[in-house]
Formats: sequence, C-alpha cells, structure tokens
Amino acid sequence: MKAARYSDSQIMAILKQAEAGSTVPDLCREHGMSSASFYKWRAKFGGMDVSMMTRMKELEDENKRLKKMYIEAQMQADIIKEAMSEIIRNISASRDGSLGR
Repeated sequence: MKAARYSDSQIMAILKQAEAGSTVPDLCREHGMSSASFYKWRAKFGGMDVSMMTRMKELEDENKRLKKMYIEAQMQADIIKEAMSEIIRNISASRDGSLGR
C-alpha cells in the first residue's frame, strides 16, 4: 500500500486554511496536491480534529482486520462443510453397497 504523503496534522492544517478563506486552487498549488484530494479530505475529515481523525483511521484498520478474520473463518467453515458432506456421501455409498450383498 502506498504511504501517505501528508500526515493527519498536515491535512487538518490545509483544511483549516480553506476554512479561514484561502481558495482551493491556491492551497493546491501551495501544497502540491490536486483539488480532488482536497475535496476528498474535506468530505472525509471536515469538522474533525486530529484526535478524531486518528481514531477514525484506527477504527478503519480494525474493521479491515476483522473483515479479513471473518472471511478466513467463513472459508474454513466452507472447507469443513464440504469435507463433511464428502464423508457422509462415502459412508452412504459404502452402506448401500454392503446392503446389496
């Protein structure tokens, strides 16, 4: 994953400058970023402070980790289910074959 070019505090400082009245094109030129990045940050982090922003990122990371754990558990359950159905089929087939003799 690509490392962040701007820290949380830098993003907050840029958003504060915009709130103070700086124009978006001037901010983008000054900080070497695209206007799309600015608007994405404003939509995501507008109205937050640095501690809230950090907490949100921690929660996003935890959510990503939990989703990965869920997917792994689901895959394991599917493998077990498939193996059990194969065992049951084999037992049924062996019983049917031995009853016919």
